Amino acid sequence: MHLVIDARGTVRAIYCEEIDLATLGRPAIVRASHVEPDRDGRWHADLRPMLGPLLGAFTRRCEALDAERAWLEAHWLMPMAGTVRSSPAAPLSGPHAGDVPDVCPLNR
Repeated sequence: MHLVIDARGTVRAIYCEEIDLATLGRPAIVRASHVEPDRDGRWHADLRPMLGPLLGAFTRRCEALDAERAWLEAHWLMPMAGTVRSSPAAPLSGPHAGDVPDVCPLNR
């Protein structure tokens, strides 16, 4: 798990349960993307909630999840200076809420 801390002390991470994020402050968890199948059973990672692309089609769901995480790590979590993408992504919700990465800025 990667934690990125900015100059103001705000922590960003792609949500997972390796550590209890509440120990770092009050987490604000938001949906980063949606991984869903299309009519043909191919998988897509929709990163538009984070101003990103629609990735896919992938044969296997795990491939879409891997591509989703890689994009979030490269473009949202650890971007080059000046290329941070931010978005008022929708709150974490839905039947597959725990299945895909969520972004988690922590407020101290």
